[in-house]
Amino acid sequence: MISTLLAWTLATCVITCSVGCRAISQYGESKQSIAARRLSRQGLEAMHAGQWDVAEDLFSDALNLTATDDRAHWGLAESLWQRGEKQTALQHMEEAVRLSASDPRLMRRLGKMYLDLDRVADADRQSVAALHADRQSAEVWGLRGDCLVKLGDLDGALAAYHQALALQPDYPDVQLEIAELYRQQGRYDRLLATIDRLQDTIGDRDVCPARAHMLRGIALHQLQRYGDAQRCFQDAIASDPNNPEPHLHLASLLLEQGDAQSARGPLQQAIALSPQSPSAIALAQQVRGVAESAERDFAPGLPGPESPTHGATGMSRTPNFAPRTSSPTKVSERPGAPAQR
Repeated sequence: MISTLLAWTLATCVITCSVGCRAISQYGESKQSIAARRLSRQGLEAMHAGQWDVAEDLFSDALNLTATDDRAHWGLAESLWQRGEKQTALQHMEEAVRLSASDPRLMRRLGKMYLDLDRVADADRQSVAALHADRQSAEVWGLRGDCLVKLGDLDGALAAYHQALALQPDYPDVQLEIAELYRQQGRYDRLLATIDRLQDTIGDRDVCPARAHMLRGIALHQLQRYGDAQRCFQDAIASDPNNPEPHLHLASLLLEQGDAQSARGPLQQAIALSPQSPSAIALAQQVRGVAESAERDFAPGLPGPESPTHGATGMSRTPNFAPRTSSPTKVSERPGAPAQR
């Protein structure tokens, strides 16, 4: 009897001690988790302030306390990505997705990282999985469109982008991608309508993306609204002077109008920015050909193309072309213009 009682007493003590130890352990883990969350919040504040080095340290400290904080993995991934450690950043983002039970927002970000690293198949799988988790996210539909563009399915990409706009009508990144697809398809009326809506959304012409100015200029050029097109290319150059593309488009427009002299300035800028550009080299040959032809056509005794009446040699003179239309009316304001799709 005494031995039985003693055995029960000992068993009770063991169980009590075991439960107590687990409770203490769980309490300790809880304190660590709270501290890790606090560090992650501070890391997010540092990220938003642009203090990426501080943010990286805070997220690393959070993960030293607990390796199961998905927010710390996400924040560290963003910090590492910011300073070019993209492979390590990808590993942390993959872990963040796993720990978050496949949060669609984190899945979308992981998909964008895959795309930036040209891992198209991985990005495609991530976009499909994110859509299964949340079909009401404009950002996820935008990612789906980006993947389909990479896969060459332009019609599917347009459908995905339009779904994104149906959920979030003012979405500049997606509007620019739609405009680019319309350019590739030669649908310049649609391109112009899309950029016009984007500019209406932004409101301030000075903060409109340089790419939007350039795409609008391309559409206007194709629609033979040369004066408006020239101004758009000039706006694109002012917004992003280090991009050779708007310089090339402006030079091409001027050359098409027969002003090889004025085309030289933007062409020289484009070649300086991208000396090996095949487009710039080909356009330079055209400019030389036009100039040589003009010189041969001048009769003896008449002023040549480089006389003072035509401007100094090699200097750019951008004329003010009169637009074909009376005013730069938006496509969406013209009778019978197609609605944006």
